[in-house]
Amino acid sequence: MINAPDAFKSVLSEVSKHVAGNKDILELMFIAMVADGHVLLEGVPGVAKTTMTRTLAETVTADFGRIEGTSDLQIRDVVGYTYIDDQNNLQLKKGPIFTNLLLIDELNRAPPQTTTSMLQALEEKMVTLGGSTLPLKKPFIAFATQNPLNIEGTILLPKVLTDRFLMRIGVNYADIDVEEQMLRIKEREEELKVNKVLNTDDIIALQQQAKAIEMSDEVAKYITQVVHATRTDIHVVMGGSPRSEISFMRAGKAKALIEGRKSVSIDDIKSLARSVLGHRIVVKSTGGLGVNGIIDGIIATLH
Repeated sequence: MINAPDAFKSVLSEVSKHVAGNKDILELMFIAMVADGHVLLEGVPGVAKTTMTRTLAETVTADFGRIEGTSDLQIRDVVGYTYIDDQNNLQLKKGPIFTNLLLIDELNRAPPQTTTSMLQALEEKMVTLGGSTLPLKKPFIAFATQNPLNIEGTILLPKVLTDRFLMRIGVNYADIDVEEQMLRIKEREEELKVNKVLNTDDIIALQQQAKAIEMSDEVAKYITQVVHATRTDIHVVMGGSPRSEISFMRAGKAKALIEGRKSVSIDDIKSLARSVLGHRIVVKSTGGLGVNGIIDGIIATLH
């Protein structure tokens, strides 16, 4: 049986060949993969969102696909299309979404009608194409990057789409010493080969192990209290949905697993709160606290 803490250490060691710092972010990305959930990475251009995703994918023997979120991206560029061949037979041309690990670069630059075409794939892990419903590969994990809304050319993603992502992870500028380390890595990047340390069977096995992690009634109650508090906070227009609670459970179990524990703790839920809730709640513009401030306040007041 694959050992989850060792698997994460191996992946982190390989990714660190091309990525400076960001251990906490990489841990959250790995947690999402083990929890069988998708990740939305948000940050300004140039903070290694794409590099982290691509390098993480390089550590796994799996199919990797990539979609560039451009203003002219069409649905057929995502899911594929049908066509008539020379023998007058209907054929399917599958799009890049038919893969194990998918990078959607700059998701919030793509047209709304195209991004909504991803809803079925992200939630049901299926795609309707040419009148047929086709299953995606197992595992199927999507990592999407997005720029902050004040960057030119970005659009606001609908909540019905962002809610499909297990987590939203903020990627900020690194500390100065980490940026110096990044420069040294870039000097030798071509010499530093990233080795594959996991395969798709390993990922599926870790996902099954995570499901078996225990969650006490106390932790379950705490999760529901946190999500319910987002619905009653005076600064919040729309609180967390029941999917938020499920996401807390799945991510908490995955976190406990890769840290070598047999059960989820309340501290796990606290540490995951910003990532699980940040993209799911809508805050009043007059609130002044911001999404993270409201989440931190809820966590501070609950015992």
